[in-house]
Amino acid sequence: MKKTLLLIAGVLFAGILFSIPSKSTAENQQSQAGAQNGEALYKQKCAMCHDNPLDRVPPLFLIRRRTAEDVITTLTSGVMKEQARGLDAGQILAIAIYVTGKQPGPGAGAPQNTNICKASGKPINLNGPQWNGWGRDLDNTRYQPAPGLKPEDLSKLKVKWAFAYPGTIASGQPVIIGDRLFATSETGHIFSLNAQTGCSYWETNAGAGVRTAVSIGRLPAGSPARFAIYFGDEKSTVHALDAETGKPIWKTKIEDHVLSRITGSPILYRNRIYVPVSSYEESAGRDAKYECCKFRGSVVALDTLTGKVIWKSFAIPIEPKPFKKNSAGTQMFGPAGAAIWSAPTIDLKRNVIYAATGNSYTDVENLYSDAIVAFDLATGKIKWASQVTPKDNFLVGCRQPGVGNCPEGAGPDHDFGSSPILRTLPNGKQVLLAGQKSGVIYALDPDDRGKILWQVKVGNGGALGGIEWGSAADALNVYVPVADPSGAPDKRRPGLTALKIATGEQIWHVPATKPVCSWGTDRCNNALSAATTVIPGVVFSGSMDGHLRGYATSDGSVIWDFDTAAKPYDAVNGMRAKGGSIDAAGPTIVNGMLFINSGYGRFVGQPGNVLLALSIDGK
Repeated sequence: MKKTLLLIAGVLFAGILFSIPSKSTAENQQSQAGAQNGEALYKQKCAMCHDNPLDRVPPLFLIRRRTAEDVITTLTSGVMKEQARGLDAGQILAIAIYVTGKQPGPGAGAPQNTNICKASGKPINLNGPQWNGWGRDLDNTRYQPAPGLKPEDLSKLKVKWAFAYPGTIASGQPVIIGDRLFATSETGHIFSLNAQTGCSYWETNAGAGVRTAVSIGRLPAGSPARFAIYFGDEKSTVHALDAETGKPIWKTKIEDHVLSRITGSPILYRNRIYVPVSSYEESAGRDAKYECCKFRGSVVALDTLTGKVIWKSFAIPIEPKPFKKNSAGTQMFGPAGAAIWSAPTIDLKRNVIYAATGNSYTDVENLYSDAIVAFDLATGKIKWASQVTPKDNFLVGCRQPGVGNCPEGAGPDHDFGSSPILRTLPNGKQVLLAGQKSGVIYALDPDDRGKILWQVKVGNGGALGGIEWGSAADALNVYVPVADPSGAPDKRRPGLTALKIATGEQIWHVPATKPVCSWGTDRCNNALSAATTVIPGVVFSGSMDGHLRGYATSDGSVIWDFDTAAKPYDAVNGMRAKGGSIDAAGPTIVNGMLFINSGYGRFVGQPGNVLLALSIDGK
C-alpha cells in the first residue's frame, strides 16, 4: 500500500510539474469534467464526514481555502491516505480540484529561492544565544531567560523580514542558533536562513511533510559533518542533515505501521536523539472495513552519528491482539492508541525521559493512554505511568457507539497533546507539569511514580482543547493557554491563566480577547491553542484570530498586541506571504528578535504561509 501511495504521489506531481500554464478550450472542458468526476468521488469517499463534521473533521467550506496541492498531499501521504486507498492519481487530482475549486500550478509545492546569502554563515556556536528544539531546554519549559528584549521594548517591535512557506499551513516551529534559523514545512521543505536578514543558506526536501521543530547538536569525532539537525516526518522517518550545508547524513524509518507519523519534536541529549511517534489511525478507524486498531505510540532512541536504533519502547507495552469482530464482521484488535504528539522531556537527575500520551482507540482497557509515561533513559524500559483519564476510547467521526469500529463507550478525546514540563522549586523539590485537552493542568511527583500533587481546571476542554499545544513556565509560575474553540458560548473558556507551580494557586486569569480577524468573521475565533512562550516579565500567546499578544507576567494585562494577518507581506524569498491563525508552534525569541509562524488552515483555522521576524524598530 505504501509503495502504491508513493507511486500515486510521484506520478501526480510529475504531471503537475510539467503542466502548461495556459489552457486551451479542450483543457478547460477536461478540467470541468475532472471537477464533475471529483464531485462524485467526493460524495462517495468524503461527504459522509466532511458534510456533517464532528470532532476534528474540517467542513468542506474550510477545505476550499486550501490549495489543490495541499489536498493531494493529504490524500497521498497525509491524514486521509487510508480513505484514499484504491484511488488512482487522476481520481485524487479530480477530488482536489473539486473540493478546492483550484487547479494545481506548475512546480507545485516548490518554493522560490531568490535570496541566497552572499556570505557563508558564522561558525555554529551551541554555547551562544539560541532556541534549540521545541521547549528550548531538556525540561521543555519554553522559558527564555536571556531574550535580549524587555517588556518596555515590545511597543517598538516591527517586522524586520518575512519569509513565505510553500503551502497554507505554517506549523514547524523555527529554531535559532546564533545567526542561523532552521525551519520545516508541511510540504517537506527544510530551510536554513540567516536570522538577521532572512537570506537563505540552503534549502532541501525531506520527501514527506514535516511538522516538528529541529534539534541541533555537535556530531562526534569521525562523522561527515561538524553539526547536525534532526527532525521527523509524516512517514515516521527520522532525518539527520548537515546543519551547515543541508546535505543528508542519514535517515531511519522508526515505525512500520502505515498510518504512523512523527508530530512531536525530537529531543537531543549527548549522542542520542529521542523521537516520539504518533498516528493517523484514529481517523482511519471509522471505516468499518478497516481492522482497527494496531498502532501504539512509542519513543525511539537513535544514535546521532549513524541513525541506528538503540531502543524502542511502546507506550502501551501489551501487543494488540484480536478481541472481537465489529458490526461489519471485520476483526478488531487492541489495546491500541496512546499516540505521543509532543516532544518528550528529559530528567537527568532520575535518568528518565517522560512522554505524554493520547487517547485509546478501542474498548480494550490499558493503563497507559491519557497518561504521563516515564521511560528509562538508557534502556527505554517503562518505570511508571500515571493515567488521569481511563477508558478514553475514541475514534474521529464516530456517531453511534458500537457501530463499525466505534467504541461502545466513546471517550471525550482528552489527549495529553503538549510536552511535560519539569521544574525545580526554590526548596529543591521537582514538579512535573502536564496540560490536558480536558482543560486540566496537573502537577505530578516524579519521585512518587507520578502521583498527582495538585490539579486545576482552567478550561472547559474538548477534542481541540482545552490545553492543546503547551504551556510555558518560569521559576515560580506556569502560564497555561486554553483553546475551547467550540461549544456553547456560556461554556467556552478560552483564556490564559497563571498558576503557582508549588501549589496550583491561581495568580491571575484573563479571558481571551474578543476575536478581531482581518480576514472577516468566517472561522474567526479567539482560541489560544498554540504553545505559550515566556521571558522575564512577559508571556506570549498566539491566537486563532491571528494576533500574537504579550501579557504581563505580574497581572495578565495585555501590554502588546500584533496582528500577524493584518496585511500581506513581500517575502524575502520572492514570494507573496500572508498570515492567518496562529496554532501549534509558539514564538521563539533569541538575541533581541522574535520569530513567529502565522497561518494554520487545519480544523478551525485560517490558512497562511508566513514566518515573521520582528525586532526593535525593525533593525
